[in-house]
Amino acid sequence: MPRVKRGTTHVARRKKLQTATKGYKWGRKKTARLGKTAVLKAGVNAFRDRRAKKRTARSLWQIKINAAVRPYELSYSKFMNLLKKNKIELDRKVLANLAVDYPEVFEALVKTVKK
Repeated sequence: MPRVKRGTTHVARRKKLQTATKGYKWGRKKTARLGKTAVLKAGVNAFRDRRAKKRTARSLWQIKINAAVRPYELSYSKFMNLLKKNKIELDRKVLANLAVDYPEVFEALVKTVKK
């Protein structure tokens, strides 16, 4: 059997790892051993945080809505309850954007709901 030289495969694998660890600190960007674990850990963190991002965004929308309805003597929960009773189906993202970017529209919405 002929001899198999694996130099090209080895170099290609290391090169792929180096492109993945570009921008990392210390030996994690240069060393294959440290780079492998760093890339694996980065993938785990990215997977987890893509889901956490949705949770943090929703809580931020709730905070913005709550802050916007406080001047009208309402709390977040009472405002959301009034929206449901009046059959206004706007999600929290849209409500938060209205509160921040279009306060006059949001004020009209609050007055409509309070009647």
